[in-house]
Amino acid sequence: MQNPLTPEVLADPVALTRALVDIESVSLNEKAIADCVEEVLRAVPHLTTHRYANTVMARTDLGRAQRVVLAGHLDTVPHNDNWPSTMRGDLMYGCGTSDMKSGVAFALHLAVTLPDPRYDVTYLFYEAEEIESRYNGLTLLADAHPDWLTADFAVLLEPTYGIVEAGCQGVLRATVTTTGARAHAARSWHGVNAVHAAGEVLRRLTAYEARRVTIDGCEYREGLNAVGIHGGVAGNVIPDRCDVEVNFRYAPDRDPAAAEAHVREVFAGFDLVVTDSAPGAAPGLDAPPAREFLAAVGAAPIGKLGWTDVARFAAMGVPALNFGPGDPNLAHHRDEHVELTKIRDGAATLHRWLAPA
Repeated sequence: MQNPLTPEVLADPVALTRALVDIESVSLNEKAIADCVEEVLRAVPHLTTHRYANTVMARTDLGRAQRVVLAGHLDTVPHNDNWPSTMRGDLMYGCGTSDMKSGVAFALHLAVTLPDPRYDVTYLFYEAEEIESRYNGLTLLADAHPDWLTADFAVLLEPTYGIVEAGCQGVLRATVTTTGARAHAARSWHGVNAVHAAGEVLRRLTAYEARRVTIDGCEYREGLNAVGIHGGVAGNVIPDRCDVEVNFRYAPDRDPAAAEAHVREVFAGFDLVVTDSAPGAAPGLDAPPAREFLAAVGAAPIGKLGWTDVARFAAMGVPALNFGPGDPNLAHHRDEHVELTKIRDGAATLHRWLAPA
């Protein structure tokens, strides 16, 4: 196809957002959009551009004292009768408008139009953020090209509605299992009902009081919840097993071991298997580029309620935060949209931060 990312489009973050949204890129189908982004970046003389699978990296090498990363994922969740994009007044609707092609537009616009940033900048446009970690472009780079991720500070262009969301929560998923003994439902007293036994698991969850933790002025609200329950054999059988799936979102002052220990304490006496765990990330606001970025934004940061790829950078010792124009509450919704003023204002903020004095 002819590349829709023309010079005129690249000069306007709003037009660029719409052009990116209209390139279909559901997870694992990012080749077309990666091809377009790579073609654009390879034509920019002040950038060195490389590609690994469907992740594109471009960087300046100006000899600056510090390097920052602007990173955004190219993929979206599956469409829900919301593609291609449409316009309604000051709103752009479509899959990926908020999460996160408007953020990707920031990075691509600056990569092309800002030849002499005050820091050296690495621009990362990566694949498969919306699905399992093993496909994630940053995961793949950490193994294949870890030097591409080296920096003093990183900004993930996730939807934050134009404010800084610092750090992120950790996440732990586990299965709590109750057991019993099968019997015919007509003679239930000969068995032990595992689904009934799960009532105590649910009671503990109902009574659970979640912490609110403030770190560097940012509040992180924890949460421990059941997100699924599975039990039963047949309509006339007393079930001998019931699994309750739980999700624990925890503040970044806990590490994964502490999070697991806490969940096991809550469900003491029950069998529990951890099925997934990912650490959070501290706010990372002390790095000089972070302080200067906050000054450019001009508003106090808040804690990120959720997990993002800032945690991957934090694990490598790179402080990172989230900043983007989209509303995170609209991500993955059928009526996902972004405000055009948020795109323009956010692009101007990043330009203020990165442009030479």
